[in-house]
Amino acid sequence: MSQTPDPEFDLETLFLPAWAKQPAANKYANFAGGEDRPRRDGPGGGDRGRRGFGGGDRGPRGPRRDGARPDGRGQGPRRDGPPGPGRAGDRGRGPRPDRDDRREERRETGPPTPDLAVTFIPEEKGVEGLARQVRLTGRAYPLFDIAGLILRKPERYNLKLGVVKKPDGTVAQPMFLCSLDDTLWLSEAEVAGHLLQRHFDTFYASERIAGETPKGTYTFVAQCGMSGVVLGPPNYHGYQEKLRQLHAERFSRMPFEAFKARVRIVKDETVVKQWLEDQSFKTAFNALNVSEPLKFDTRAEVEHHFRTTHLPNLFKPVESQTVTGVAARVLPCLPLRQLARVAWEDQSKFPLRLATTLSQQFGGHGLQFFKVNKTVTHVCVARPHFLDLETTPVSGSIRRLIEFINAHPRCTRRKLLDTLAPAPPRQPLPVHAPEAATAEAGAAPAAAPAEPTMTPEQEALNADLHWLVHEGHVIEFATNGILETAKRPLPRPERPAKKPVAGTKPSATDEPSQTAAAPVEAGEVVTSEIPAETPESSLPAEATADPSPAPAPDVAASAPAPEPVPTAAS
Repeated sequence: MSQTPDPEFDLETLFLPAWAKQPAANKYANFAGGEDRPRRDGPGGGDRGRRGFGGGDRGPRGPRRDGARPDGRGQGPRRDGPPGPGRAGDRGRGPRPDRDDRREERRETGPPTPDLAVTFIPEEKGVEGLARQVRLTGRAYPLFDIAGLILRKPERYNLKLGVVKKPDGTVAQPMFLCSLDDTLWLSEAEVAGHLLQRHFDTFYASERIAGETPKGTYTFVAQCGMSGVVLGPPNYHGYQEKLRQLHAERFSRMPFEAFKARVRIVKDETVVKQWLEDQSFKTAFNALNVSEPLKFDTRAEVEHHFRTTHLPNLFKPVESQTVTGVAARVLPCLPLRQLARVAWEDQSKFPLRLATTLSQQFGGHGLQFFKVNKTVTHVCVARPHFLDLETTPVSGSIRRLIEFINAHPRCTRRKLLDTLAPAPPRQPLPVHAPEAATAEAGAAPAAAPAEPTMTPEQEALNADLHWLVHEGHVIEFATNGILETAKRPLPRPERPAKKPVAGTKPSATDEPSQTAAAPVEAGEVVTSEIPAETPESSLPAEATADPSPAPAPDVAASAPAPEPVPTAAS
C-alpha cells in the first residue's frame, strides 16, 4: 500500500489553465491606514464636512426638549398615537413590500418565457478533473455543493435547450437554427430580421444614385432621439415608412409607440440642409449571389426578394441545441436569454437537475454515492462498508485505527497521526558564525533547513488509513476532515407469514423470509451529522446546498452498481 496523496480540492483552480493558477496580488498589502484627509480651507471647506457629522461651531442641532427649534420657531403639532402600518416612524405609509415580492412582480410583468426545456450539463473536462481528485483523496464531498460551485461560473457548464411536445405530439414552441452563425430563434420572422441586419452585405450591395432635390420649403425635420438619424419632415412622403424601418432594424425590442415618442423636432438650418442633400440622392440595391443581375429601388423589395430566394436555405427547425454557458448569457434572441437567466436562478437555489446530471457523469468515472442520515448526498470513491473486527481477520495496525476512530468522535487525520505515531521533537538548529566571518573563511553559506518529512511509522499508518478509506470502511468528509467508521447496518424486520386459505396447501413462498441479517438503507451507515465548522474544508462555506432524499444509495456497499441521484428535495 502506498502513501495517499492529499491535494487540495478547489474548483476555483481546477477550471483554470496552468498559467492562471497564481495568487492574486493584494493592492492593500502596504496600506498602513490612519491617514487624515487633506483639509479644505475657506468657505465650504473642511469645517463644512466636519459639521455634517456633528463637529465645528454649529451649535446644538435638532429640536430641543422643550419643543422649540434652535432658531426660535415653534415645534409643529405633535402626533400622538402609534405609527402607521409601515416601519416604526413611517407614519401614514403603508406596508412596504418585500424585496422578493417586488422581484416576482417584475418577473410576472415582463414578457413570458418560451415553453422550452432547459438542462444544465457540467463541462466534461472539469468533471473528469473532479473525479480524479475524488479518487486521489478518497474523501466524501457533498454532491450539491459541487453542483453549486459549477453554477458559479459559466465556463463550467453547458446549456441544452429543447422543445416541449404537447400530448397530441405537436411542438409547444418551435425553435430554429440559423446556419450562417448557429444562432437560435423562435420564429422565421426573427431569423429573417437577424440576417437582414447582420448579414445584409452578404446578399446585397448598396449604391447611391443622384436624383432630384425635394421641392418646397422645409424649416424643420424630425430626428431620432436615440440614434440621431434624421427622418425628414413628418409631412414628407415616405416618413412613416422610414420611421418603421428604423424601428425594425435597430430598436425592434422597444415598443413602437415608445420609440415614436423619442422622436424630436429639430429646426436647425444645418440639419435641414443636410437632409435636403441626402434626399438629392437615392439608394439602389443590387442583388448578389444570383444568376441574373437584379436591382431594387426600395428596401421593401429587397426584403421580399430575400424571403423568397435566400431565407428557406438559411435556417432549419431543431428539437434541441446545446450552447456554452458563456454563449447562453449573450444569446441574440431576448426571450431565450431571459429563459436561460430564469433557469440559472432556479438552479442556483436548489441545483437538483444539475446534481442529477453530475451524478451520472461521476458514475461513469466509477465513483459511488451515499447519504448521511438520509439527508446530504455525498460522492466518494467507495460506499460505506462495515468492517466487523470480530469476524474479519485484520492486522494489528488496522484494528488500532478502527478502535481509535470509534473512541474519538470528530477525529481528523492530523489528530490520528499525532496521537498514534507522534513525530520526534525537532532538534534546535546550530548557531552559525556571523556572515562576515563566514565570508573571510571562504565557506559557502549554510543551506536552509529542509521541511520535516513523515516518519516511517506515520507513513505506514497513513497507508493503512488510505486503504480503509478506499475500501469504504472509514469515511473522511471533505467539508471538515472528520473521520468516521462505517456503522453496522440494522437488520431488516421479518415479514409476517401469510395465513393459508382453508382447503389449500401452503406453498414455499408462504413461509417467513430468512433475510433478517440483510442490511437496510444507507442512511443507517453514517449516524453523525456533518458539523458546520470547516477546519480542513476545501469547499467554500457559501456553496452549501439543500439535501435531496431520493434514490441515492444509503446502503453500506451491498450493491455493486451505483444508483441514481435524488429526484426530489427533502
